[in-house]
Amino acid sequence: MANAPDPFQTPNVAVEHRFPCEQCGADYRFAPGQGRLVCNHCSHEAVIEGDGTHDLHAIAELDFKSAVEAHLPEAEIEETRVVQCPNCAAKFELDAEVHAAECPFCATPVVTDTGTLRQIKPKALLPFTMEERAARTALGDWLGALWFAPNGVKQYARKGRKLQGIYVPYWTYDADTKSRYSGQRGTVYYETRTVMRDGKRVQQRVQKTRWRSVSGRVVRFFDDVLVLASKSLPKSFTDALGPWDLSELEPYRPEYLAGFRAEGYTVMLPDGYVEARLHMDRMIERDVKFDIGGDRQRISNIDTEISDVTFKHILLPVWLAAYKYRGKTFRFVVNGRTGRVQGQRPYSAWKIAFAVVALAIVTGGIGYLAAINQ
Repeated sequence: MANAPDPFQTPNVAVEHRFPCEQCGADYRFAPGQGRLVCNHCSHEAVIEGDGTHDLHAIAELDFKSAVEAHLPEAEIEETRVVQCPNCAAKFELDAEVHAAECPFCATPVVTDTGTLRQIKPKALLPFTMEERAARTALGDWLGALWFAPNGVKQYARKGRKLQGIYVPYWTYDADTKSRYSGQRGTVYYETRTVMRDGKRVQQRVQKTRWRSVSGRVVRFFDDVLVLASKSLPKSFTDALGPWDLSELEPYRPEYLAGFRAEGYTVMLPDGYVEARLHMDRMIERDVKFDIGGDRQRISNIDTEISDVTFKHILLPVWLAAYKYRGKTFRFVVNGRTGRVQGQRPYSAWKIAFAVVALAIVTGGIGYLAAINQ
């Protein structure tokens, strides 16, 4: 019997998505916030069919077990041409005619061949709604509020090259859970005791807890537990970009990627599920404590039965900047829908030194005035 196809193997042929302008033949790009394709050459516009419908019923979940066992239908697998950065290991798509570029995640020069990668198709995405210019303004404002940031980084961010629009990969997981637990419910009460204090007898209230054994059952359905499927950026950056309104997801259409790059996932589906289960377990523990009730709770055991686990691969929009300043790379990310900014906080040594000296002068002046007044 032939082995089932491995969705993570690399084949020889890639599917390319190009959208030539109906008027002049140049390539269209997706216009954030407009829900349409725009030609950079002649400004001709084309509508994306179905844009803005938010038909969540059209975004089908896939069976987790079938995917792990490599039994997904071929229709759920795609082949993309990607390059892997030798510095940060990011995987991202390149246009067919491009063979040399700079990594958008760390600004490292990358030369690529025509290799392809076989991965599970995205089911949905949140399209960009913020233009690059607005994202750059948001980044400049964010940096401007950092007093200790080097002026060179601020100026480079404001006047430098454009930000890169990247669709970052995520997994979402659904699961039905039923959990039985045992533990103890604590009821707080007080006793009055007589104690000696400074040679005198005084009354003192002492807090105590009365514990009673309890057991029970909690049920929770988890919908769209979101897990980052990339290792290219610090997770603290991407987590802080949220929350993402997943009710606004659009069924995946390659038109949304026109003019943007898409990163291939590097966190495999089973590994993402491990992180999703940690989130689920924390929520179940919170449910159990609420069910136990009382003033305090102790949990002895939780036995969770999980079923109907499904998933989908989605893409979320991020404007990305990687600036090299005096030999060091500073990375910043901007939520492509809300404009929320996160990134590495650069510090200027001379600004910090100046602040320390200024503080010492002020402190010394105050001390001198105080001494004179005395």
